[in-house]
Amino acid sequence: MSPIASMSTAEQTAFAERARADHAAFCARRLRIDMTRGKPGPEQLDLSSAMLTLPGNRDYFQADGGDTRNYFGSLQGVPEARALFAGMMGAPPDRVLIGNNASLSLMHDCIVFALLKGVPGGSRPWTADQPITFLCPSPGYDRHFAICEEYGIRMIPVAMTGEGPDMDEVERLVLDPAVRGMWCVPKYSNPTGETYAPDTVARIARMRSGAADFRVFWDNAYAVHHLTDDAIELANILELCEQAGHPDRAFVFSSTSKMTFAGSGLGLFASSARNMAWFTACIGKRTIGPDKLNQLRHVRFLKDEAGIRRLMAAHRALLAPKFTAIDEVFEQRLRRAGVASWSKPLGGYFVSVDTVDGCARRVVELAGEAGIAMVPAGQTWPYRKDPKDTNLRIAPSFPSVQEVTSGAEGIAISILLAATERLLHERQEHAPP
Repeated sequence: MSPIASMSTAEQTAFAERARADHAAFCARRLRIDMTRGKPGPEQLDLSSAMLTLPGNRDYFQADGGDTRNYFGSLQGVPEARALFAGMMGAPPDRVLIGNNASLSLMHDCIVFALLKGVPGGSRPWTADQPITFLCPSPGYDRHFAICEEYGIRMIPVAMTGEGPDMDEVERLVLDPAVRGMWCVPKYSNPTGETYAPDTVARIARMRSGAADFRVFWDNAYAVHHLTDDAIELANILELCEQAGHPDRAFVFSSTSKMTFAGSGLGLFASSARNMAWFTACIGKRTIGPDKLNQLRHVRFLKDEAGIRRLMAAHRALLAPKFTAIDEVFEQRLRRAGVASWSKPLGGYFVSVDTVDGCARRVVELAGEAGIAMVPAGQTWPYRKDPKDTNLRIAPSFPSVQEVTSGAEGIAISILLAATERLLHERQEHAPP
């Protein structure tokens, strides 16, 4: 029981009054702080400003002499770009595809192509079998869930454990032939920040599925986005799937959106040879090829894996103080009250907060009154329905450190007020007549 929960009614009422006064005082500051989405801050974008002059006048030939200004080449992209990101993707260059700026587009296309045409290992399009179901580790990434909702794919939430999804539950559910896919953000997960343990990845690779054409959508968006000097390693899903006799199981995605320019980065896709042949055959009907000049620009700027590490170290220097600021404010304002727990991520872009049951929506409302924009409560769950109304996702990357500190203060005050209101309401409901 939290210290506030153990207070008498009079003590809780007095605490609520102080929290309301603090909230009113914060509102009077008339701040406007956007902590809704994990987009890079201006200083992060500046790290890649040199790209604006690249590849440079007459520097538009790839290594084999191909002119990147023209129609030519593989749908998988510029060979040296595929080689540059092969290590990050955990696949050889010939099994890597470089697309345009959004990995989300690649995920979307994989699902639409599967629905309309089927995937290797299956006998017919997914639309021939209804309903289609996806497993959704939750809390998770709202845009994944939005794709499923858009195309009528049923979603089943699966709890996260701190080492990835509850694999006992996943292994039980995946035996249903209707389950055709599973969303995963395996490293520095959005929003919880956890990285899948090696055993979790191995179990995903080897588990028996009811559908022969079951696919894991492995969105490794934060593969190199560390917040400490000790980079967390993630087991290679493609290698483990191949070893387990399921070589086509995983679709792996990533991007440079939070490495270089969020609006002008590269989307990345890797998979088995058979899946790659399937995907390129599908996209060949809608495109002649990606923006090869932008791929060459990235190659000239990043150069090699050491260049990627240098750039990400510069990002870390800008981002880490913002995550530290949130933790320090929450430790000071929330720890003793015992009405919230929060993640302390080692990488990625989010802090996940769990409040007292039934409080998340009220916290977002109170924070909004205080000038702090947050992602709507429930957004991190399928159908925007958080069963306990507890989870909050905080995105500290875009505001300045000072703004993040102020935003964390306002959110903490909102959590204290919402929790005390909730506890008083419950006490009144259970009071004897």
